[in-house]
Amino acid sequence: MRIDILTILPGLLESPLDHSILKRAREKGLVEVNVYNIRDYSQNKHKQVDDYVFGGGAGMVMCIEPVDILISKLKSEREYDEIIYTTPDGERLTQKTANYLSTLKNLIILCGHYKGIDQRIRDHLITREISIGEYVLTGGELAAAIITDSVCRLMPGVISDETSALTDSFQDNLLAPPVYTRPANYKGWKVPEILLSGNTEEIEKWRMEQSMEKTKKLRPDLLDD
Repeated sequence: MRIDILTILPGLLESPLDHSILKRAREKGLVEVNVYNIRDYSQNKHKQVDDYVFGGGAGMVMCIEPVDILISKLKSEREYDEIIYTTPDGERLTQKTANYLSTLKNLIILCGHYKGIDQRIRDHLITREISIGEYVLTGGELAAAIITDSVCRLMPGVISDETSALTDSFQDNLLAPPVYTRPANYKGWKVPEILLSGNTEEIEKWRMEQSMEKTKKLRPDLLDD
């Protein structure tokens, strides 16, 4: 899989992409993640990528020209399955969405900034708009990093135990059950006996019951789906 992230602040992505699972995935050649600075494609001598809002109003707007030039360049080199824009008013990122995106080959993620991007970018260049939550960030870089992480960890070989991802919260519209490790008794706080029984069938039954109970209590809306 290849993910190309377009941003005006590439430095914000250096740390998320250079640690933990994403770092290992890139080093193993399982995932290719590239960061492009939109300012490099500005035709303005000052490398300006924003301008005032037509019609007046507060804030600045990301210009269409440098974004179009960069996306056109990338599309001339390969086909992209999705061109994603990170925006608070996009569809909410879910595990189902991450599962789908992980099956694709080439993605572009455009990081929003300022008051937003010129609407013509959304109308003519973007194929999918994704939000990581109902709040506003300074820019879309952190959202792009979250999308990238949620997708890349699902790629075969990225996680050493691939079955682990299949039991994560939200995979079956259920929250994950409680998990425990050694010691079995700490300050009198004991691990449930069922988990120490060695009875795989009963353990899995217990985990499902715990997942259902937890989901009903914390996220009943998931059961409606």
